[in-house]
Amino acid sequence: MAILKRVFALALKYPWRASISLLMAVACTVLVLVLPTVTQILVDEVMKNRRADLLFKTASLGIGAIFLRQLLFTLRTYGNNALEQRLIHDLRSKLYDKLQRLPIKWFDSNSSGEIMSRVASDVPSTDRVIVETIDQAIPAVLQFLIMAGWMFYNSWELALVTLAPLPIIGLITTIYSRVAEPRWRESSEASAALNALLHDNLAGIRQIKAYTVEPEALNRFDEASRHVGEKHMRVMKGQAVVWPGVSLLAESGIILMLGCGAWWVLQGKMTEGTPLAFLVAWGFLFDPISRINNLTQLYLGGKVAAKRVFDILDLPDETNLTEGARPAEFKGRVVFDNAGFSYDPDSPAVRGVSIVAEPGMTVALVGPTGAGKSTVLNLLTRFYETDQGSILLDGYPIESLSKEWLRDHTGYVTQESFLFNTTLRDNLKLAKPDATDDEIWAALDNANASPFVRELPEMLDTVAGERGVRFSGGEKQRLSIARALLKNPPLLLLDEATSALDNETERLVQQALETLRSDRTSFVIAHRLSTVRNADLICVLEDGKLVESGKHDELLARGGLYSRLCEASIRE
Repeated sequence: MAILKRVFALALKYPWRASISLLMAVACTVLVLVLPTVTQILVDEVMKNRRADLLFKTASLGIGAIFLRQLLFTLRTYGNNALEQRLIHDLRSKLYDKLQRLPIKWFDSNSSGEIMSRVASDVPSTDRVIVETIDQAIPAVLQFLIMAGWMFYNSWELALVTLAPLPIIGLITTIYSRVAEPRWRESSEASAALNALLHDNLAGIRQIKAYTVEPEALNRFDEASRHVGEKHMRVMKGQAVVWPGVSLLAESGIILMLGCGAWWVLQGKMTEGTPLAFLVAWGFLFDPISRINNLTQLYLGGKVAAKRVFDILDLPDETNLTEGARPAEFKGRVVFDNAGFSYDPDSPAVRGVSIVAEPGMTVALVGPTGAGKSTVLNLLTRFYETDQGSILLDGYPIESLSKEWLRDHTGYVTQESFLFNTTLRDNLKLAKPDATDDEIWAALDNANASPFVRELPEMLDTVAGERGVRFSGGEKQRLSIARALLKNPPLLLLDEATSALDNETERLVQQALETLRSDRTSFVIAHRLSTVRNADLICVLEDGKLVESGKHDELLARGGLYSRLCEASIRE
């Protein structure tokens, strides 16, 4: 119930739209009284007493009521769809905003397909509960009460007979709802798992084709799809038994009502028009009951979807990006003081790391794969927070600084160069939204990316494709470097920024990077000797620990891990 309360609270943003829709629904419901009343008049007055003068007026009243009801239904349908789209937009935007504020660590343990399922499928299912409550559930209850009242007003005996099956129907639907909810949840989770698998397979389609594992991928998809079908059939199995039983009870009531009505007509207790009017009214009385199936599915599915949405909305997010200190000037002194961090409590990623980088220094991080080099950079951007020791920037504890301010003053070229599926201009303007084309071309020139961009028919207006698929790995890295150059930040982080470049291109890009690093603090991760040998400080990491530090010649002379890495690099 608490989940549904939160769902309906979303409609409070549009009270007038919801109220007008509800009023039209009430008006439509009240108009159903006209038809059984018209039926009773036609039988008892027009036909029995041969009142031809009442025929046109009575028929016109019935047709007018039907016309007005359908007109209101049309307006209500349009209004409800408009309300639904606003609600979906609001909740979807709220959920997306929340996702952007969640810590990176959360995304490490949640698949993209699962997240997409919640945004694309669960949000509409959640908001549909609100619209259908206004459009179907509340009018259904009102219609039932109005018709029941009309029946008791005209013949309380026949009304009791008509309503006799209802207690049994209510008991059956209550039991079914309790049994069906966990089945709906399992079905929803299975569908989300299928979406996650589909997303992963499409993202890795080149790997699937390269290793010719299409049959294995199909088998995994078939198994997941079959699992969805099995869970869905568990839901349908219950419906296949319950709702025909409900219809049997409800429709059997027609015979019971007509039989008793016919007997009382023969006994002279009521006119012939009363059972016939009750027959028309029965359709409107049990119409809400016929909607129980769809509404129950809607509520159960919506409740499960809403829980999945609110589970994300209730997660603790990153501290407000704008909160914290915002120094007027960032000189670039970076101090790691016994810093440590663990993705897994049992296996620290980095531990006891102490590094001092003075303003303008270039610090190179080297070490075997998995040594913790990228983690050090992630701590500097506060993608992750230290759980041991501290990091100081210009004397400020890094956790006291505004994340927005920190990231605005940091240029980060990641190991996996990423381009969004939009134009190159828009991709580069992520670094500087107000950049002119001249500034963009200057950054491309410095990153040695302008030659291949100028050869493109649409140049800066070229769409990169999904994840930058239109460009090679080296081209994407040069574009990422150009983006960092355009930002011109005081703190520069380069994670294997030249790993996908050939030797000649790397030489040209290194010149640009050396110019860029000349007046700013830089942290560079690289395996190639040419990238790190001129660094002001080389820090060697192994198993998350800082095992050596110094300049190139000093470390070579020690004959330690750095020396062995250099020998391996020369052999390569």
